[in-house]
Amino acid sequence: MKVRETRWDDPAAIMLRQAQRAEIDERYGRPDSEPGPAPTANDISVFFVAFDDDDSPVGCGGLRQLAAREAEIKRMFVIPPSRGNGASRAILERLEEYGRQRGLSRLVLETGYLLPEAIRFYEREGFTRIPNFGYYEGEEHSLCFEKVLIPA
Repeated sequence: MKVRETRWDDPAAIMLRQAQRAEIDERYGRPDSEPGPAPTANDISVFFVAFDDDDSPVGCGGLRQLAAREAEIKRMFVIPPSRGNGASRAILERLEEYGRQRGLSRLVLETGYLLPEAIRFYEREGFTRIPNFGYYEGEEHSLCFEKVLIPA
């Protein structure tokens, strides 16, 4: 498993984000179920793509800076055939490493109640539930989490 920093408009990044949105739209039965503005190249600090041994893109994730020492994980996704192979953990490790190197003390995220696999993953990786923040306040379908980063 290789995880590489990519541009937001890289074809692999676009394909993976489109696959993520399609899966979420299907689970929730409607398009555009995300509260708040969708991430863009202008507000994503870094974006990573995971590639399998055949150099095929299998997963992605990025960070949106919220404050001087805090960023939000955005567009974390692994294609279904590659789930369970360590891609999500490898992406998350790179996001955490990137955050620590830039002096971030906390990563936060939002996920939906119809994504139990994501909820289990984040809890297993040390994230704890927090009150909904920002655009997610008052959103009954949103669950928010945080992880405090220990400096390297």
